[in-house]
Amino acid sequence: MNPWIDVAAEADLFEGAGIAVQAPGHDVALFSIDGEVFATDNNCSHGNAKLCDGYVEGHEVECPFHQARFDVRTGAPTCGPASEPVRSWPVKIEGGRVYLQLTA
Repeated sequence: MNPWIDVAAEADLFEGAGIAVQAPGHDVALFSIDGEVFATDNNCSHGNAKLCDGYVEGHEVECPFHQARFDVRTGAPTCGPASEPVRSWPVKIEGGRVYLQLTA
């Protein structure tokens, strides 16, 4: 079984912004930063907010509801009120498509 799931076209991504994608059983946010693509769970661990709608600065995304921040590379919270990380997922780009490894 191939652990990599095709979730988006690389052309759908915008530098310094997030987009939402659906993968089997997961709501995921993709972020394009400095030519790299990162993936985290889309829901903030503090409240019911979509991280894809958050403000991206450097490698951090700010939750649009309560301004908690997360490192998109690891999912770790970098600013409260969130104290729990969000899950991050391995990403690869191949043939202009974005793939997630959801079994990691």
